Amino acid sequence: MIEKKKKLCNNCNTEQFIWKNDKGSRYCKSCWYKSKGPTAKPLNKKRINPKSKKMQILDLAYSKLRRKFMEEKPMCEAALHCCNGRSTDVHHKKGRGKYLLMVSTWLSVCRQCHNYIEEHPEEAIELGYSEKRI
Repeated sequence: MIEKKKKLCNNCNTEQFIWKNDKGSRYCKSCWYKSKGPTAKPLNKKRINPKSKKMQILDLAYSKLRRKFMEEKPMCEAALHCCNGRSTDVHHKKGRGKYLLMVSTWLSVCRQCHNYIEEHPEEAIELGYSEKRI
């Protein structure tokens, strides 16, 4: 078996086993990792916000409106066969998009009625609990 020979490291000028030969320069293991080795990712990289400032403002306004709406209408407005009577959710008849803050498209419902309305859209439209979104 051939034994490795120690050679002169170009960085520290000592005889070491050569770890890396980069563009004609020889480096021992410790010198290679000090000077040209793997670099760490920058720590000051800015993170992407989970929610934009515009959405934060909309959510704050929505929370205030929703709280007031639920205080004014504590009973379920749908009163379907699965109803428990007390409202916990706000159903958005036309969706949330551009109608998010339009209280006239809201319906105060309990969780069971809300599930039923979402699972049976055609029947909900017939009963007036949802509106076509197109």
